[in-house]
Amino acid sequence: MKTKNIIAYVFIIFSCFSCEKFLEEEPRAIVAPETFFASENDARQAVNGTYAILKNNSIYGQVGLDHFYDNGADIIEPNRSANFVEPIGNYSLNEALADVSVQKMSVSDTWKDLYRVIYNANFIIDRVAENEAILDAPRTEIVAEVSFLRALCYWHITNLWGDAPYYTEVLTLEEISALPRTDEETIINGVLADLQFAQANLPDSYADDQRGRASKWAAAIIEAKIYMKQENWLAGLNKCNEIIDQSPHSLLPTYNEVFDPANEYNAEIIWSLDFARDIEGIFDPAFPGAAFAGNNSWRPSMFNPRLRDEPKNSDERAALRNALSERGEAFNGTGLQVASKDFAEKFPMNDLRRELNIVDNYLGFELNFPYMAKFWNLDLESSPRFNHSDNRMVFRLADVYLMAAECENEANGPGNAYQYIEPIRSRAYETEAEWKLEGLSQQGFREAIYDERKWELAGEAHRRYDLIRWGILLDVVTNLEYRFWEPNLNIRPWHVKLPIPLQELEQNPALLESDPTNNGYR
Repeated sequence: MKTKNIIAYVFIIFSCFSCEKFLEEEPRAIVAPETFFASENDARQAVNGTYAILKNNSIYGQVGLDHFYDNGADIIEPNRSANFVEPIGNYSLNEALADVSVQKMSVSDTWKDLYRVIYNANFIIDRVAENEAILDAPRTEIVAEVSFLRALCYWHITNLWGDAPYYTEVLTLEEISALPRTDEETIINGVLADLQFAQANLPDSYADDQRGRASKWAAAIIEAKIYMKQENWLAGLNKCNEIIDQSPHSLLPTYNEVFDPANEYNAEIIWSLDFARDIEGIFDPAFPGAAFAGNNSWRPSMFNPRLRDEPKNSDERAALRNALSERGEAFNGTGLQVASKDFAEKFPMNDLRRELNIVDNYLGFELNFPYMAKFWNLDLESSPRFNHSDNRMVFRLADVYLMAAECENEANGPGNAYQYIEPIRSRAYETEAEWKLEGLSQQGFREAIYDERKWELAGEAHRRYDLIRWGILLDVVTNLEYRFWEPNLNIRPWHVKLPIPLQELEQNPALLESDPTNNGYR
């Protein structure tokens, strides 16, 4: 690997900061390059700092990735015309708008922060892999953990942009700024290698004070998703069965229990990023244009209603405020992530999951908009506006069951696929007559999976990815009716990918060498 440079040290140092749970270490404010990573603790601090970048608003801290994986599909839309969510959700995005940042959320912010994680991961692997100051077992685990983080980010990058710069060595910023795009297949091969190494060397689970770190099963689920996108159905099925049969995770008896804020590390959740209130981020002087790294989540505020929008009868607003106050609650959010018109109208009335996905009446007050209470936290004391401690769920086991059902159906037909979808449906309905599926053709089962993933995983940042890999995004969106936007009129075939932001193109013209159209946006 290439020689390390001082910029890399500075970057790692300033990415580290203190926070609760597994990010407990006090970072060193100034660490001399010649002594940094002199111990396992030094390396762990660098890993913690890398996790912190994932918590930025541009990725998992607010709705950074949600913009790309949910907005502009058929589940979520805002309750008003808002500029910073409109370009992607309404398919009006262009290279210049990709640079426009609000609350450190833009296409550009997401691009930069995903590559910041990769930059860190490459440096940590280079600094740790042969570091004899660290014992063999923790050294291997640290390399496996950051290999997973690198794979995660490259996976997102290929999902969002396809071909992209790809490097796994420690490069200078000047070298990075001249990299052309690498084809998606090559990047995915590297991602799979990282995931396989991570799964082989990460633990099944962590002690309570370490929860929030990615286990081997987080690596396994991404690997399964990649196989499915490649239509390698048997490999995907085998990986899903490995997770179902060998992981410590299990389905909970009811859907509501999965989203209980008092049980954020329940057995169904494969990976969840932990957040803590009242812990602000720090500025990274090595990357002055990048987002702040924080540890308090903004995301629930995007799903929480705001009082000025509710209730439907505005004369009852004071009464609603008082009713909420008596419970220690408030409609103190933004309402910029609500159930879409299409989703609310089609969600089955007899589905027990409906009450957490479609809330149009609260405390007896009829609401203007249908909200998704599965991501709510209205408690003023424990979860104030834009300062929530709620974890960000990334992957859960129900997703794996539905993935296995799809793989089995695509590989062999529906005969043995029912066994995977039935545990999900049986907890979603009162009677067997309601949840039982029988006698479906392969196409019929395929369409049942389309719907089941929609109802079960709503708002969990899977929908556009699913619609794109199924090849039906354009058809679905064309038939949508939105409240404020017209995505059905604006969407074009190239909208399955994002444009590389204009600022990146101006700094690195090599990004246009392999594709002068910039994913069709030119």
